Amino acid sequence: MKKTLLYIVSAGLMLALGACHHDHHDDEEHEHEHHGHGITLALTAYNSDYEIFADATPLSAGHQSELITHVTRLADFKPLKSGSLTATLSVGGKSVTATADAPEEAGIFHLHLTPPTAGTGTLTFTLHTADSTATLVVNDVTVYSSEDKALHEADELIDEHPNAITFTKEQSWQVDFATGCAQWRPIGQSIPTTAQVQPTQGNQMRVVAKSNGVFHYHSTNFLAGQQVRNGETIGSVLTDGLVDDNLSVRLSEARTNYETAKANYERAKGLVDSKIVSQKEFSELKAAYENAKSIYENLQKNVSGNGSTVTAPMSGYVTEILVANGDYVTVGQPIAVVSDTRSLVLQAGVAQRYAAWLPSVTDAAIENPITHEISTLTEMNGRILSYGKSLGTGSHLLPVTLEISNMSGFTPGGFVNIWLNTQGTEPTVVIPKSALLEEQGNYFVFKQFTPEKFEKQPVSIGASDGKYVEVISGLDAHERIVTRGAVLVKLAKASGALDPHAGHVH
Repeated sequence: MKKTLLYIVSAGLMLALGACHHDHHDDEEHEHEHHGHGITLALTAYNSDYEIFADATPLSAGHQSELITHVTRLADFKPLKSGSLTATLSVGGKSVTATADAPEEAGIFHLHLTPPTAGTGTLTFTLHTADSTATLVVNDVTVYSSEDKALHEADELIDEHPNAITFTKEQSWQVDFATGCAQWRPIGQSIPTTAQVQPTQGNQMRVVAKSNGVFHYHSTNFLAGQQVRNGETIGSVLTDGLVDDNLSVRLSEARTNYETAKANYERAKGLVDSKIVSQKEFSELKAAYENAKSIYENLQKNVSGNGSTVTAPMSGYVTEILVANGDYVTVGQPIAVVSDTRSLVLQAGVAQRYAAWLPSVTDAAIENPITHEISTLTEMNGRILSYGKSLGTGSHLLPVTLEISNMSGFTPGGFVNIWLNTQGTEPTVVIPKSALLEEQGNYFVFKQFTPEKFEKQPVSIGASDGKYVEVISGLDAHERIVTRGAVLVKLAKASGALDPHAGHVH
């Protein structure tokens, strides 16, 4: 069973940002919200696999507190659908535990704790799933001596983020949404360009005619895009009725020549030892027999009925059909093109002014032309094959060739946007490009305060490598922001009629 390392989040009496605990430092994160007659504190903890977000009534000794706890898988930011959750509150050497054996709804666990004593304690969440156990801790949890004092202290909290947008867990679970942390790392120079998608050498072959004749496909559904297997019959070149190159006639002649040569060879083999047939004559008869046999077997193998069969030279997909049904073809004439598109070549060209950068290019970002998702060369199991040292004939661009695994359905012959990236040296604040929104030339992100509260944060940006963007100002490293679905948070603000806790189970 896998044991997940824990990250720690502290709960104090000041509203703080949603934190990223890459270095396992303590951080504060909570807020107060009015739910009709009640006040709740938001407690959040992260580890490498999960986010736990609990709406908790303020804790006081001897009084039961309700924790509506949301568990999100960070791999896809979807709710945990099965497992058990245990919360243990430890204060002043005493502990109390509550367990939910299963979520009431996908991702939502209902827990009740009655603190044994007042003081500052630790709230530990232990999550058991079929294949792992994860422990997440909230430090510095305050338990008050009375319920009135707990509610009074919580009510004294001042909302420091009046413009924050509410986007509930139930909403985020239903859409393509994720949060992440601004990183502190180098970002290199980037060369933006376009590249043509091509099959790799050896991964594309032509189907050719093996004889002269009229070509007929075996299937009326043989179309571009169809999958074929190595050796699969595609069609036949028919020679019946042709005056010249009639394969049926040639096969008959080859059979007669073979049988005659075989008989002469067999007869001579019994007479050579008695010197009736000379060794020279026997060698000539043997050579004639072997030649006639080779011709006959080759024709027999490739002639079917009144023509020759045409087969696929490799497994893959038909990318081009070059001959129509009923066309006359000659020996060696291409009939179709079969490609194995599991790996592809990206052929790009860059301006001469980037020539000095090309030796330093170590990676690339590639945009899927359909989904517009951007992946690095490393993520696509790719590599840089070559870059030109001089201009191509009739071109003013320097050629750069990349190879990738076709994991995203790229189509040979199409074009994609790519960014050729050098290795950076000086660390800076970097965020995913997908986190960035633009309004009239100004850029901003949505900063997280709790997993349900976000605020618009203007930023100034610098270099981009296609997938990540440098933030010059407006954001610090390790601050948590919306990395996917930022436009949905923006739309939630525009709606103006959102129930702050729509869908919560109470």
